[in-house]
Amino acid sequence: MTGMLAARALEGSAALHLVETPVPEPGPADVLVRVASAGLAPGMMKLLELGAFTRLPTTLGHEAAGTVAAVGADVPGFAAGDRVRVHPNLTCRSCVYCRTDREMMCAQQAMIGHAAFGDVPMPLYDAYHDGGLAEYVRVPHWLLDPLPDRVGFDVGAKVHDLANAVRALKCADLPLGATLVVTAATGTMGTATIRLAAHFGVARLVLVGRSADRLAAVAPLAGGVPVETVALDELPDDWAQTQGLTRRLRALVPDGAHAVLDFVPEGPVLTQATAAMATGGTLVHMGANPAPLPVPARVWMAKCWRFVGTRSCTRADAQQVLDLLGRGTLHADDLITHRFPLAEADRAVAAMRSRDEPIWMAVVNP
Repeated sequence: MTGMLAARALEGSAALHLVETPVPEPGPADVLVRVASAGLAPGMMKLLELGAFTRLPTTLGHEAAGTVAAVGADVPGFAAGDRVRVHPNLTCRSCVYCRTDREMMCAQQAMIGHAAFGDVPMPLYDAYHDGGLAEYVRVPHWLLDPLPDRVGFDVGAKVHDLANAVRALKCADLPLGATLVVTAATGTMGTATIRLAAHFGVARLVLVGRSADRLAAVAPLAGGVPVETVALDELPDDWAQTQGLTRRLRALVPDGAHAVLDFVPEGPVLTQATAAMATGGTLVHMGANPAPLPVPARVWMAKCWRFVGTRSCTRADAQQVLDLLGRGTLHADDLITHRFPLAEADRAVAAMRSRDEPIWMAVVNP
């Protein structure tokens, strides 16, 4: 093997570039994975524009699954032909956060094929920043998880997003029989959360999204959990200025929701959904909204609300998802609505960013 096709980010460019690049050579502790499926996330390109990719050029893509092509001399437990998924979180593995199931808080936290979040030396990110939007990816052996036989490569590549939803649901600390509001419900994180809600004791879902038609399409993903929807395009035109979303949510849930899981990247949905929480409710935000949250601290105090931010899953979250998938308790194949060849990765990214057509989860198949 000498060359391969890869989707790369280059210095001075915010675009995706398809280039021929050498196949990585695995070191003693490395595994070379032949990528069968790589996940796509729309926020990847936004982070590239913001300069969060600190090692350029680099191959993009933090979600990948495939088969082991080669192993280093010191790699235990893996052999050529093994089916695996790549866990993308690069951390120091020894700090208090890494040792207590909070490794996304590690000062060295970064992701293969994605961004780095700290300003400290990151030796692992320096060595393993190239990601999975390529025919092969080189990773340290400890970031590989065996893929259960019943789990296909496409779902294997999206375990990370399912695990992110698990983390958000855990952060909500829901009581049994909870009413949960999910914003951006028709996107990747929204659909993952809908599918997982029943596993966390949710008894009622209120889904918020832009389009009534798209919300109707995702509602069946909840299985037996009752679902109600709030479409922003059906609210009064001035809803953003007149608290129209809050009033609609309060009409549906007069006593307030136990929690709001917010995945919206911008705009007033975050604030207005928060105002519809019950006393003691929890807001979990994973949308990277840059706007301030204009809720007076005294309201948080009086309502005994909690605000939890979380930016990623942990390895334990991912392994929980793999266990559910492996036992057949969780099914996710139907969440993947779009598949693209690697040669069309730029078209795939454009489709994910525009959302002109409904996309729940998308993968690239090299």
